Amino acid sequence: MMQMLAAGGMAVVSDGERVADEDNPRGYYEWERVKLLPRQPELIAEAEGKAVKVISQLLFSLPAGRDYRIIFMERPLAEVVASQAEMIRRRGSAAPAVSPAVLLQALQAHLNQVNVWLKQRHSASLFRIDYRQLISDPGGTAHAIQQFVQAELDVAAMERQVDSALYRHRSS
Repeated sequence: MMQMLAAGGMAVVSDGERVADEDNPRGYYEWERVKLLPRQPELIAEAEGKAVKVISQLLFSLPAGRDYRIIFMERPLAEVVASQAEMIRRRGSAAPAVSPAVLLQALQAHLNQVNVWLKQRHSASLFRIDYRQLISDPGGTAHAIQQFVQAELDVAAMERQVDSALYRHRSS
């Protein structure tokens, strides 16, 4: 998503700290300082008018008093777990000490909390994007994103960022 936004001409906040690797061969559009939001929520002001990747756990730390346009990527949780497990395996890190079923249950509980928070956050406009729909119709999704962010974006350039070959962990 961040690559799509950048290709479309939207300013993105990214520090380049995480470089491209086997898991993400096109690189990461992340801002390491976003992890400080729970202790320093005022940092979000540095992203004013720009796109910044904020993982769902950090959404709760977004300060009140600001308007947000949130593009929320939705993917089947089984795919998320499989993808994360493969990343951990490739890096030679220790696997989580919980079973995939327990991890799925915890992720679903977290997602339920996030959804409640999003419904209560009146200063946040929300656009949900189904990951599978994005892969199958990148042009339509890019156009819908342009409408949501209310900006002139290069929709064709956004569409070209989607590579279905990178969708490697699919569930039925």
